[in-house]
Amino acid sequence: MRQRNIKNLEERISENSRLLIDDPRGCRGHWNEIFGNSNPIYLEIGCGKGKFITGLAAAFTGRNYIAIEGQSSVVLRALEKAEEQQLGNLRIFIDYVNDLSDYFSHGELSGIYLNFCDPWPKARHAKRRLTYHTRLKNYMQVLGEDGFIEFKTDNDGLFEFTLEEIRTAGLEIAEMTRDLHGGPVGEYSAISRKFMTEYEEKFSSQGKNINFVRI
Repeated sequence: MRQRNIKNLEERISENSRLLIDDPRGCRGHWNEIFGNSNPIYLEIGCGKGKFITGLAAAFTGRNYIAIEGQSSVVLRALEKAEEQQLGNLRIFIDYVNDLSDYFSHGELSGIYLNFCDPWPKARHAKRRLTYHTRLKNYMQVLGEDGFIEFKTDNDGLFEFTLEEIRTAGLEIAEMTRDLHGGPVGEYSAISRKFMTEYEEKFSSQGKNINFVRI
């Protein structure tokens, strides 16, 4: 979705840059030092306007959170939300990520969230999907022993693709549901449905099923 132009975008980002990381690659292996504690670190790839990640950071103050977003016009709202809530356990950086090991060392993360990512519907673009099996394997490289990946989407086709990619990557599903907000939930999905993205809130209110899987 094309984002509208925002007047004085760079200036507004600068005014809300306390939690913005300018050199995320330079933080590799040192993220706990950035946060100033040894709390576990969780990452959301593609945070959008930040409703999900700021909600988690506000609720779980004993955890550290990092959000990545490629579009400056979108990340501005995430930065503003974080500042409004005075969150000290959240950091954000602007980039389009290909290899997470450029930013994080082995085992540095405790969990990764993928929410409503671009489905790239054309078959020739399958490798661009964030749940393509080589990407899943890449995520696992920076996760600790008990680390997890959680994925949510309203796109049923992308969800079926993701389940197949999980199998191709040799990973195990800990929990899944094809109707996060309408069907029975387990331990992990019960928590996930309490923290919605902007898209999730919109689609679920319209009766669209939300798919969830944790690996």
